Amino acid sequence: MKPVPHATSLRRAPVQRRSAERLTRILDACADLLDEVGYDALSTRAVAQRAGVPIGSVYRFFGNKKQMADALAQRNLERYAERVTERLRGARQGDWRAAMDAVLDEYLAMKRTAPGFSLVDFGNQIPVGSRAEPNHRVADRLADLLSDHLGRTPDEDLSRALLIAVETADTLVHLAFRVTPEGDPKVIEETRELLRAYLGRVLD
Repeated sequence: MKPVPHATSLRRAPVQRRSAERLTRILDACADLLDEVGYDALSTRAVAQRAGVPIGSVYRFFGNKKQMADALAQRNLERYAERVTERLRGARQGDWRAAMDAVLDEYLAMKRTAPGFSLVDFGNQIPVGSRAEPNHRVADRLADLLSDHLGRTPDEDLSRALLIAVETADTLVHLAFRVTPEGDPKVIEETRELLRAYLGRVLD
């Protein structure tokens, strides 16, 4: 079973397996409907119907659709971290370029294939908080994931460098997907080269 969001994003954390599975169905339904109708037309009732659960089950976990979308964003971040971690297992220890390729490639893969991701990603596409908050969350998570691989302490310098890289990549990847639906390959390659040039000053 896929991980569910941290309990702080929920009104009530699932305790039993059945409850956790119901929460997973609710978030899956939310993701599918975001792709189909968009955030403005999304409703908790429609999510409940798609998930095959009583409306009360949705309200047991979420007070409104904003909280539900934020929980989906948190789940996206957990799944993203799992994908990056798996990629790092096959990379040479200390190879930050391979690590950055994994970070960018897995984000692109989720943007192309994960339901609802184009609207929610890690929380910065719809009003679930300030734009800066999700990018800080991603940068902090990457600092934790990459510090061992890079043989570095997750200190202020590394965190700042990764935050700048995340903010830059966020802007340019969104540009790539505005140019073409699957992400313009030339813009993506320029993004990759820009990140390498910047991070080389910090990590080499």
